Amino acid sequence: MLKNFTQSLRIEMMPQSLRLLRARRWGRAAPQLLAEQPLAVTPDALAAALPGALDGLLSGQDARGMAASFVLADDLVRMWQVVPPLQAARLADLEGAAALRFHTLFGESPAAWQLSADWNAGAPFMAAAVPRALLAAIEAAAARHALAVIAVVPHFIAAWNRHARALKRDAWFGVAQGSVLALAACEGGQLRAVRHIAMPHGADHYWLTQTAQREALLLGLQAPGLIQLSGEVPLALAKPAGTDKHIATAALGATA
Repeated sequence: MLKNFTQSLRIEMMPQSLRLLRARRWGRAAPQLLAEQPLAVTPDALAAALPGALDGLLSGQDARGMAASFVLADDLVRMWQVVPPLQAARLADLEGAAALRFHTLFGESPAAWQLSADWNAGAPFMAAAVPRALLAAIEAAAARHALAVIAVVPHFIAAWNRHARALKRDAWFGVAQGSVLALAACEGGQLRAVRHIAMPHGADHYWLTQTAQREALLLGLQAPGLIQLSGEVPLALAKPAGTDKHIATAALGATA
């Protein structure tokens, strides 16, 4: 039985560290950081290291019986866009198209991955995949600490779910984590593509404008007039653009 219906735990998983936060289940208050556990593993080794790392993270915390969401760094998962087959009529048709696109893009069978998507037979949709071994490790470690797992989502998807309603029509969306920017190209209020781009030290409006214009050209879209940013936004990008030649930015606050 859940111990607390008004709060939940958020466990952020990265190859370099685990972070434990307390979040209110209603409202938009930023989560409170409770603990951090350093790691030094490759993404492939995270599943094996998770039980001991989670023991250390939860040591001294009153966590048993709490609901918990696990937010995975984007480099631990795969995300891609799927064009539905013509005359797709069944979920199996969409699942088959997603699996085929996964194999084409990443050069491996999707059998070892758990696929999920915002299935849509009428328009291109985004899909995501999490390693089955990592999912099993999360479920086993959570059960050991009597945590009720309510979600396992990529970092970008967690941010998108939080901020989608606040996005202005035709604005693009960016989520900064460490030295990587997940840049979501949007058109007509719909997510068209997500690109993960390395951010240079001192990333500024000039760099972001050049990057967004290049991605728009590759995608066949108009460059955005506004990019709304979330996460660990560099200081230079948190400020207004200094010239109208640069794409405007607006901060959306911390993800929850």
